[in-house]
Amino acid sequence: MTDIRIAVQNGREELERGMHTLSGALQHPETAYHLPIAFALTGIAVHDADGARDAYAKAGSHPLVAAECLRAARIAGQGPDPPPYTGFVPDTVIRKLGYTLVDGSILGLALLTGTPDSPDAAAAIARELQEKYMLTFLAGPVVPILQKAGVKVGLDYRLVPLGSTPDAGVHFADILARVAMMFGGVSPGDAGRLVAYAKERARAFVVVFPGLAATDVAATDSLRDLGIPILTAGGYEGGDWIAVSSGQAVTRGMELRQIRVKVTAIPIPMACSPAFEGKSIRKEEMHVEFGGGRSPAFELLRMRPAGGVKDGLIRLIGPDAGEMKPGSAVPLGILVEVAGARMRKDFEPVLERKIHNFVNYGEGTWHVAQRNLIWVRLAKDAVAKGLRMEHLGTLIQAKFRIDFPDLLDAVQVTLITDREKVLAAEKEAEAVYRERDERVMGMKDGDVDTFYSCILCQTFAPNHVCVITPQRPALCGAISWLDGKIAYEIAPAGANQPVAKGRTIDAQRGEFEGVNEFVRKASHGEVSRCALYGIMEYPMTCCGCFECVAAVLPEVNGIMVVNREYAGDTPMGMTFSTLAGTIGGGAQTPGFAGISKGYILSERFLQAEGGIGRLVWMPRILKEELGDRLNTRLTTLGIPELLGKIADEETAPTLEQLIEFLTRREHPALSMSPLV
Repeated sequence: MTDIRIAVQNGREELERGMHTLSGALQHPETAYHLPIAFALTGIAVHDADGARDAYAKAGSHPLVAAECLRAARIAGQGPDPPPYTGFVPDTVIRKLGYTLVDGSILGLALLTGTPDSPDAAAAIARELQEKYMLTFLAGPVVPILQKAGVKVGLDYRLVPLGSTPDAGVHFADILARVAMMFGGVSPGDAGRLVAYAKERARAFVVVFPGLAATDVAATDSLRDLGIPILTAGGYEGGDWIAVSSGQAVTRGMELRQIRVKVTAIPIPMACSPAFEGKSIRKEEMHVEFGGGRSPAFELLRMRPAGGVKDGLIRLIGPDAGEMKPGSAVPLGILVEVAGARMRKDFEPVLERKIHNFVNYGEGTWHVAQRNLIWVRLAKDAVAKGLRMEHLGTLIQAKFRIDFPDLLDAVQVTLITDREKVLAAEKEAEAVYRERDERVMGMKDGDVDTFYSCILCQTFAPNHVCVITPQRPALCGAISWLDGKIAYEIAPAGANQPVAKGRTIDAQRGEFEGVNEFVRKASHGEVSRCALYGIMEYPMTCCGCFECVAAVLPEVNGIMVVNREYAGDTPMGMTFSTLAGTIGGGAQTPGFAGISKGYILSERFLQAEGGIGRLVWMPRILKEELGDRLNTRLTTLGIPELLGKIADEETAPTLEQLIEFLTRREHPALSMSPLV
């Protein structure tokens, strides 16, 4: 057994020696936070060995700073570990995870590091973490050991392999540091606030297996400074680590961080967890697929009278999965019928979109899109282990009952794989889709007296308040006004609350007395005014998981929009990550706004500054994604030619080239009233 106290002391001394001999450039790719631990603790942007030593000294010779700097030096000298290892996780990935960190599909974070004595026991821990909605990071020999035990690793499975050696575990700490700065409004160099934030909001713990070097023991032990408990599943004694059996590790860790989850087993021959929601089933891995352009497929959820639904009934019309030719494309209809005293017809589309999530919760099932554009695959391995169509129905039925116990009294599922019957049922479904679209199409902010809030992100950004209107979706792009309305009616005490507009203060800017009053209270007094349709005065606060950043470019009297998938520089000379790092954490930053992609197409898009006519630059990938919808919007406005006047990274990568491009194309922003 290794004495933790002795290993920590020896490790600190080794890290100290390493810092004295450190040399060369130090940096991580695709981040606005330099070496994030050093940056968060000291405010020093470390780019080389001298900066690293300055930060290390300012941090009081903190082992995490030393471990981070030495890890960066190792990567610079030897290169990153090959796949499946992720190494340093880019900012954009963390921002994409932002919504799942607050919507309940990820309840906490865990780190597994070291060399497990028992592959089966390690696999059981990993599976339990997946089933209990944890996002788990892996460092060192635990990764290949899990793979040999048949456990799939990767971000898609919420088992993230950081590196082949235990020192990669320091990336777990740099992720926590960036979450604090991105979402929590923690300023670089404010070590006290970082520690307080981590202790209060970072629901995380570490499970250590034997075999760590002394330097890794010292760095891991230092995570306790952030309020993170260290549990040891063998190999260590003494100190403040908590000894547990492998079977107790997850339960004990979650208890210590007060992470509560109720897991209900679903009787199907595959694992079921949000951990599998991001996975893909490649063509060579699939047994059969439905839809995706290769066969007709649709899904539909309908409300029925109480007597018209038999709870738990699963029906299959057509051939079963085991009868389908491997690699084939088969028609599919998914009909979910629900009943409940509180259920209402206008809840149907919101609940229907949950089918996507629920199907993806299965380890051997995969789902893309919605309505009659769905694409579903079943994995070979899952079908070989007994997965059948009835199990897909059971998964959907059970998840609806588990997730909406107060809303739904009965759920039944019909799966159709007979081609003719799929086509007939699809026609009925299309009529329902049209009816729904007509009901909500054209809804305007002026048509309603109530908007809806979303404070889900206050889990990480305590003062952020998102206000959702019919013409301005949540900045994460995940919640519409109708979603917020229905979410409130389903859960009146939840994160989505009604916001009475009240007296109009400024119609053009979108400032309302009731909205200001709500935002003032919900932001704990930090924000007193909020303009929903503007960027220059009192813009909405930003949490960190926004889809795009809109920013004023004074030199061209216009506004650029950059989406988080775009990794290159903007004409401002900053990447999305750098821009996002300046406005997140619940901040209100005039001249900048976090927005959804859908808001770009809205009539209310930054109307205080002149609307879409101010849009001068956006990445080509975003132009292509908005595609026909953007063309339609501009045509409706009578300015279809504007699309050709909006620059991108190919036509104007720099500010100087943007000025020249806009002048040559006679962009209307150049002749509009000055922004600043």
